[in-house]
Amino acid sequence: MRTGTFSAALLAATMLTAAATAQAETLRLLTWGGYAPEEIIQKFEAKYPDIKVEVTLSNNEEMIAKLRATGGAGFDLAQPSHDRIYAAQLEYNIYKPLDLSKIDTSVFEPKLLDGVKANTTIEGKVYSVPHQWGTSGLMADKSKAPEIAGWGDLCDPKYKGKTSMRLKRTILLGTAFSMGENPFAAYADLKKYQGILDKVVDKLIACKDNVKAYWKGGDDLSALMLSGEVVASETWDSTAYKLYKQNPNIVFVPPKTGALAWIDTFTMPRKGEADEAAYKWINFVMLPENVKIMSNSTGGTAAVKGGKDLLPDDKKAAVNAAFSDADIANLQFFANIPPGVEDMEGKALEKIKAATGG
Repeated sequence: MRTGTFSAALLAATMLTAAATAQAETLRLLTWGGYAPEEIIQKFEAKYPDIKVEVTLSNNEEMIAKLRATGGAGFDLAQPSHDRIYAAQLEYNIYKPLDLSKIDTSVFEPKLLDGVKANTTIEGKVYSVPHQWGTSGLMADKSKAPEIAGWGDLCDPKYKGKTSMRLKRTILLGTAFSMGENPFAAYADLKKYQGILDKVVDKLIACKDNVKAYWKGGDDLSALMLSGEVVASETWDSTAYKLYKQNPNIVFVPPKTGALAWIDTFTMPRKGEADEAAYKWINFVMLPENVKIMSNSTGGTAAVKGGKDLLPDDKKAAVNAAFSDADIANLQFFANIPPGVEDMEGKALEKIKAATGG
């Protein structure tokens, strides 16, 4: 009888475990490296044991391509930058509006929240809220390249074979600014923008002898800078901040025409299947104690009130070493990308790659 009771109890426990497993849902994140650190995932899954987090690392171009290929299926929460949502939604219908009543928007820095909402509102519906923000600009070892001050300096002959850049749209935009153009203002006239791109392509092809290597990721660039093979590069500010801790001669340099500022967002793919889990993740990672962990992982600043104060001490020092109040006032925020622009920029980058081997 006791054996029978034990067997029945074991069977019941097994059935309950199976039922719980069957009911558990998966939150599929499509995000950047560093935006889902293991410590955060473990804390989230401990708080919500019925949710399992699955992470796919990506970048802006790949996010749009993946969601475009599936019509917005395969992921429950994506993190494209604020300028990559409006046009992609109009062209491909890959996102769904957010229910802001399920997000604690009181924690966000109002200017960043309002800016993202303005950029991502379509027919009165908001598609994104901000997560982290930062800039793209230059990084230099000031003991070896003290004059670096603008995008065009990467092509200065005195640094032949000692600079680096990433062949993505940021270097196109930065180079355009260095040539006296405003690429964002030209978005309204694609013929004019094509003319700017043509000049930028010629400039960057002519610059190829200056480039030691075209970096693909932050680890690649870090190794090049720390070894001294490269003395200056285009970079994300977060990469420069991390290196500053190891070598205080390596600093982020806001270009004299303005660092390019981005805001990475929380945006929900149209055919996502775990909306409630996605809202829980958004609210969870924006808690102050989790913002600290996230900023330590990414080097970026959270889009919350007092986000700079939640940076690790070494990164706060790096930010202060890089930015003056005038530099911050001079930021160039990425503009919404109109339909057709990404294809134009993609073709420009392919021409540069073909001519440089990048």
